[in-house]
Amino acid sequence: MWVSPEEIRRLAVHLDLPVEEFLRHYVRVLGNRYSLVERSNGDCVFLDPHHRRCTVYSLRPKQCRSWPFWLSNLRTPADWEYVRRICPGSGQGPLFTLQQIQSLLWWSGLESDEPSTTDG
Repeated sequence: MWVSPEEIRRLAVHLDLPVEEFLRHYVRVLGNRYSLVERSNGDCVFLDPHHRRCTVYSLRPKQCRSWPFWLSNLRTPADWEYVRRICPGSGQGPLFTLQQIQSLLWWSGLESDEPSTTDG
């Protein structure tokens, strides 16, 4: 998950860690961007492996907040069905209009296949 410097700061404060320590334990640098560390199975370090819930949900980065409305999940009905199988919350709750989904895609910086070179 891409994470901005401000999101890093907020997460560090939440975990009562100095930013430098948070960076050492929870962030990796990829080019000029920051990403949260992933477990060997690809899960985010903040996803509780037993309950399958985010442990920093209220402060999750904007890329996480836009889930499941990522292009990779919306390309085909089969892609969306796969998301529904692996994520218990997908397909539940309120329905979003196409305009709302497009707004989330734009807002998240995920409206294209290429990662944004901005802060998140």
